[in-house]
Amino acid sequence: MIARVWQGAVPAHRGDAYAAYLDRTGVRDCRSTPGNQGVFVLRHDAADRTEFVFISLWESMDAIRRFAGNDVDRARYYDEDRDFLLALEPTVRHYDASATLPGATAG
Repeated sequence: MIARVWQGAVPAHRGDAYAAYLDRTGVRDCRSTPGNQGVFVLRHDAADRTEFVFISLWESMDAIRRFAGNDVDRARYYDEDRDFLLALEPTVRHYDASATLPGATAG
């Protein structure tokens, strides 16, 4: 299994709205892509910003390509991300995941 990890931050007062937006866009798209094994959205609220770590789990790099396109290291953004995010990180990181979730297969 492969974990695809993206990080971003929004102003603190926009944290709830961005969490809902992530659910409607990235979470939904990941989960509907064949080969996706799950999605986690981690959130940390700080005084002036809300930080997000988006972890999607995949059965293979081919499955990630179905979601992200041929340049799998490039972050995938949606139309309103520029309105929310403090910065647009250009890349994501991929990790071999050695532990699995119930029902998931190791890659």
